Amino acid sequence: MDAHEHLRSSCTLKTRSNKPKFRSAAISLRSSADRDRTVAEMKPAKKKTENGFWSEASFMNWTMDDVVGVFRFHPIPCFFAASLMFFMAVEYTLRMVPPSSPPFDLGFVATEWLYRALASSPDLNTLLAGLNTVFVGMQSTYILWTWMVEGRPRAAISALFMFTCRGILGYSTQLPVPQEFLGSGADFPVGNVSFFLFFSGHVGGSVIAALDMRRMKRWEMAWAFDVLNFLQVLRLLGSRGHYTIDLAVGVGAGILCDSLAGMYVESKRRAVISTSNGNHDVLTK
Repeated sequence: MDAHEHLRSSCTLKTRSNKPKFRSAAISLRSSADRDRTVAEMKPAKKKTENGFWSEASFMNWTMDDVVGVFRFHPIPCFFAASLMFFMAVEYTLRMVPPSSPPFDLGFVATEWLYRALASSPDLNTLLAGLNTVFVGMQSTYILWTWMVEGRPRAAISALFMFTCRGILGYSTQLPVPQEFLGSGADFPVGNVSFFLFFSGHVGGSVIAALDMRRMKRWEMAWAFDVLNFLQVLRLLGSRGHYTIDLAVGVGAGILCDSLAGMYVESKRRAVISTSNGNHDVLTK
């Protein structure tokens, strides 16, 4: 029994003495495996960090079909892109107008025939100016009618926005009157008084009225105003009453101010502002 017990004790001591070694080896192997796995995980992450910006860029996913589709389904932006390149070439090679010369205006060149007719016939110039003044009265009457009779203030607010912007810009940059300007006592403002050249309130008011007519589906009236507005543009160029840029910006100003007025009216309508006696605001009802 003593020999067996001595042998068992010896084996037990050897086993206990070997356990820390096995445990240390296991921990060492586990740490090595974790380290290898960590390094393996870090390598793709590093690659993603280096190429992440370009890999997420939209054009990296474009195909040839996508490029062809741009030209096929979006011809208008493609035309504008070509126009950009064309006018960049024109701008950077254009010979600028010297300070001692009058401004160059392509609209004046295109309406030279009308200018000669009006210059040779003052009565015709006065007649067309008077008809233009009547058209301005039609614009003003319609815009006021939509608010005061129909209870729709958007066109009136648009006109207020537009003429306020016109006053600020017109005073800020006072363009010289064209040397060939053909004035008339029948033109609006009546009496050959001074006026801002930039931008055209005649054109802007016509655009605002025509846009309101289209909202109300008054198609015939809208097209009639468009035609009259075009004839007005021709007369203003022919009489040298406005530069081409004044008339073009007048169109854009009418559209922009109509959009701003629409947002203003809609915001006030959502607020549902009422007076103390229960009546709604006449600008937002």
